[in-house]
Amino acid sequence: MIQVNFHEIEEFELSESDLEIWISSITSRHNKSLEFLDITLCSDSYLLEMNKQYLEHDYFTDILSFDISEIPGKIMGELYISLDRVKENASDLGISWVDELHRVIAHGVLHLCGLDDQDEVSKAQMRQEEEIVLALRMF
Repeated sequence: MIQVNFHEIEEFELSESDLEIWISSITSRHNKSLEFLDITLCSDSYLLEMNKQYLEHDYFTDILSFDISEIPGKIMGELYISLDRVKENASDLGISWVDELHRVIAHGVLHLCGLDDQDEVSKAQMRQEEEIVLALRMF
């Protein structure tokens, strides 16, 4: 049974079941099954502390993804998303913060599926795949 937990989403404008179906479609596209995903929306300061503690990075980011999978092909993970970053990025891009939040969720799920964005080629591939999976949304 799929388990997706959402934390601090009182502002969220979508149903959790719609998100679960969409996230499952992303993982299925990559021949993975979604078993467990914990999504926590938080502040810049909270995510900065996590970034320092776990990755030794001293800068703001919009998302941190943690793969806690124990079985190959089964997605189990945690996503921590800064709503401060999402809203600022959305404003800079001239899009709704909910659309930007979807992009960030897709980005994190794609990391859990094994995609990387450490160099220019992989960043371009990640962006292309984000666009593809964003088009899978039915909401």
